[in-house]
Amino acid sequence: MNALTASAAIASGRVRLANVRQRSLVEAKVRVLVVAFLFLFAGVAALVRILQLGLFEDAPERRSLAEALLPPRGEITDRNGVPLARAFPAYALWYNPKAFGENGSPLVKSPEEVAKALLAIFPDADYNDLLKRLKSDKPSYLRQRVMPEDANRIFALGEPALEFPRENQRYYPQGSLGAHVLGYVDTEGHGHVGMEQVLEKQLLDPAQRGRPVALSIDMRAQGALEDELGRGMLETEAKGAAGVILDVDTGEVVALASLPSFNPNRSDQALNNLVFNKVTNQVYELGSTFKPLSIAAAIDAGVVTDLSVRYPSDKPLAIGGFHIRDSHSFGASLNVPEALIHSSNIVTAQVADKLGGPALKKTMAALGMNERPYIELPARGFPLWPRGTNKNGDWARITTMTVSYGHGIAVTPLHLAAAYAALVNGGIWRPATLFKRDPSQIPEGRRVYKASTSARMRQLLRMIVVDGTGKSANAVGFRVGGKTGSAEKPGGKGGYNRTSLIATFAAAFPMDKPRYVVIAMLDEPKGTAATSYQRTAAWNAAPIVGRVVPRIGPLLGVVPDDSRDIDISDLSPLVGNGEGE
Repeated sequence: MNALTASAAIASGRVRLANVRQRSLVEAKVRVLVVAFLFLFAGVAALVRILQLGLFEDAPERRSLAEALLPPRGEITDRNGVPLARAFPAYALWYNPKAFGENGSPLVKSPEEVAKALLAIFPDADYNDLLKRLKSDKPSYLRQRVMPEDANRIFALGEPALEFPRENQRYYPQGSLGAHVLGYVDTEGHGHVGMEQVLEKQLLDPAQRGRPVALSIDMRAQGALEDELGRGMLETEAKGAAGVILDVDTGEVVALASLPSFNPNRSDQALNNLVFNKVTNQVYELGSTFKPLSIAAAIDAGVVTDLSVRYPSDKPLAIGGFHIRDSHSFGASLNVPEALIHSSNIVTAQVADKLGGPALKKTMAALGMNERPYIELPARGFPLWPRGTNKNGDWARITTMTVSYGHGIAVTPLHLAAAYAALVNGGIWRPATLFKRDPSQIPEGRRVYKASTSARMRQLLRMIVVDGTGKSANAVGFRVGGKTGSAEKPGGKGGYNRTSLIATFAAAFPMDKPRYVVIAMLDEPKGTAATSYQRTAAWNAAPIVGRVVPRIGPLLGVVPDDSRDIDISDLSPLVGNGEGE
C-alpha cells in the first residue's frame, strides 16, 4: 500500500467514526425527548383527571371514603376547646331471647342467677329492671356502654343470649357537668333536650361534622358554679338549685346549671324529671331582685332625682284591701338607697306608684320579661305576665306596686340574668346565647336604661353588698354588687305558702367595670345550722355567689384587687343603720 492509499483509508475511518457518534447523539436526544414526552403526557393526564374529579364529577366513592373517616356525629366543645360531647365506637350489652331459636329457652341459667351476675359486674344497675328484661321475650338493651374488660366477664358467664354489638355511641367526657346545656343522644342516635337537639342537623351533616362546634360555656366556671350550688343545696336541704353566669357585654352564657342534674352518658336513665331545666324553663316569682330594676326605671324617668328624699316606712301600705308589708320595721322613713340596702317593699312600692304602671310595664317588656327567654335551648318557659285592667292593657295600681318588688310576675332565672346585664353594662339589653361569639358578631341590642342610670345603679348595687343584705357575697378584691330576693311560693292561704321560699341572689362583678352577672337560686331552702337557721337569700343564696366569684374570677380574666373599688362616697352619707331580709 502506497502512502496515498493509506491516507485515504485513514480519512474514511474518521468519517465513519464521526457518523457513528452523530447517530448515537441523535438517538440519545430522541430517547430523552420520548421519555420527557411520556412524563409530560402522564402529568397532564393526571392533572386533567384531578380537575375532572374535583370540578365535574360527584365522585361518590371518594365522598364515601371521606365520610367513613369522619365521626358519625360532630363534636361539641366549650369556648376553650375542651371536649364536651364526642362520638366513639363501643360495645353494648344486648339481650337476644331468640338466641336458641323460637322455642328454646333463651338463658342457660335462670334469669335470677344471670341478673345477680350482671349486678356484680355493674353495681349501679337495677336488679329488678334486669330481671324484668331477662324474663321478657322482647329483645332489648341491658347496657348501652360496656368496657372491654366487662364484656369479657359477661362472655365468661356462657350465656349466648347476651350479645355485644359494636356501635357508635355518644360520650360526654365531663359526665353530668353541663348536662342541661348539652342534653343527650338516645339509642337511635337522635339528640334531645339541649344543644344536641338544637345542633342535630349540623352534627350529622358530613360537610360540617368534621368541625367541632364551640359553645360559650367555660367548663371551669361551669364546674365551680355546679359545685357551689350543690354545696348550698346540701347545707340548706333545698329541693333544687339553679344558676347562671353571663357576660354582660356579649350575652354569652359562661355557665348554666340546674340541680339536681342527670348523667347524659346514661340516656336510658335520662327520661325523668331531672332533665327539666330550672334556668330556662321554670318561671318563678323572684322577689326583691326586681327592686333595682324598678328603681332604675324611676331614676331613668326622672321620678327619682334626689336620693335623699325620704318615704314613710313604719306602717303597712294599704291599697284597696291589700296590705304591703316589710319583713320588719326599718324606722319611720327610708330614702331610696336605704330602701334597697334593707330591701323595703313599702318604699319600693311607693316609688313604683309615682312612676306609674305604663312606665314600669314598658321597662319590664324592654327587658324581655313578657316573652320566653332568648336562648337557643328548645325548653323555654313563658313568663306569667300580669294582665291589664283596661283596653290599653294597663296594670292596676296594686299590680304595679307588687311587680316592683318581684311579686305578681314570674320569670326564669335567665330573664333575670339578662336584665341585670342591662342594668350594669350601660343600659343595653342583649339576648343570651350558648354559642361562642366573635367580637364582630355581638348584637347591637336595645337601650333600656340611660348610661347615667346604669352608673348610679352600679353604685347602689355595690352598697347593698357592702352595707346591706348582700354582705355575705362580698368577695374581697372582686367588687361584687347585687341584690337578695326571698319570695314565698304560690299556694296556701292568701295565695302564698309562707313555709316555702325561692331564695335568689342576683350579682355582677367587678362593679367599677362589670364583666359578668352571676345568679344563684335555691328552691325551698330550710333554715339549718349552716345558715344560722335562717331561710332567706341573705343567708343562703348570697354566700353561694360569695364563694363562686373568687373561683371563677381569675379564670375569666378578673384579677382580684382590693386597692380599687367603685366610688360610692356621695351615697354613704345617705345611709343609716339597719338590717334587711
